[in-house]
Amino acid sequence: MYKLMNGVEIPSIAFGTWKISDENICRKSVKYALECGYRHIDAARIYNNEIFVGKGISEFLKENPNIKREDLFITTKVWNSDQGYEETLKAFEASLQRLNLDYIDLYLIHWPNTKNMATTFETWKALEKLYNDKKVRAIGVCNFEKHHLEELEQISTVTPMVNQIEIHPYNQQLELRKYCESKNIIVESWSPLIQGNVNDTLIVELAEKYKKSPAQIILKWHLQNWLLPLPKSITPSRIKENRELDFILTKEDMEKINSLNKNERLGSHPDTMEYGFENLR
Repeated sequence: MYKLMNGVEIPSIAFGTWKISDENICRKSVKYALECGYRHIDAARIYNNEIFVGKGISEFLKENPNIKREDLFITTKVWNSDQGYEETLKAFEASLQRLNLDYIDLYLIHWPNTKNMATTFETWKALEKLYNDKKVRAIGVCNFEKHHLEELEQISTVTPMVNQIEIHPYNQQLELRKYCESKNIIVESWSPLIQGNVNDTLIVELAEKYKKSPAQIILKWHLQNWLLPLPKSITPSRIKENRELDFILTKEDMEKINSLNKNERLGSHPDTMEYGFENLR
């Protein structure tokens, strides 16, 4: 568990649901992830599967009466085309209904509108209202660069508690992570497993050394860097494996993985992205 700046505890690894668009697969994957011990589910309006995610959560809770809703941590996000004050409030209520929940644990702005930050500021004000009204337990952002966070700080009354950004061994975002740490902002890693490209020679060698999978090595690297990874899989064995991280990488091996950094992104840069483009992460 990590602790957000407002004292709310957040599980240190989340099950990601990006691109799980099939209803049956999504529902079963979310339910199985929870059965394997995940307690943090990461969703988003643009993934077009909030209803399926909600069904997986509901089925799990129904079949496990000893586990309560408050034992889970559910995240979702407001998409670009829903930004603006009133628009965001409406989008939140729609997400809440699709997920079939009474509240959201963490609500995030999915991308900053670099070309029109005034719209993003309005969106943040809506998130602050949801937070103050206790409809969400925490609020934050995704894909915000340092300058976006600095601009937001000028108009906000609540500091973002999370910044979810693209982080993996090839794109480590060291300066942004350092800045977030200075502001007590938890950093979450999307595409933590390089979107399945885990067969780097060094990673494979370390997997053989520790008798773990390459994915497990990378996820452990995230956790030992105090990052919060969001691994996604629809394969039951991998869903389970991605939580089995009861080993420690040596300082020397951590440094070896750190040396892989190339500042190489898989997704768009927040400053150059085409705002509203529907295929973005």
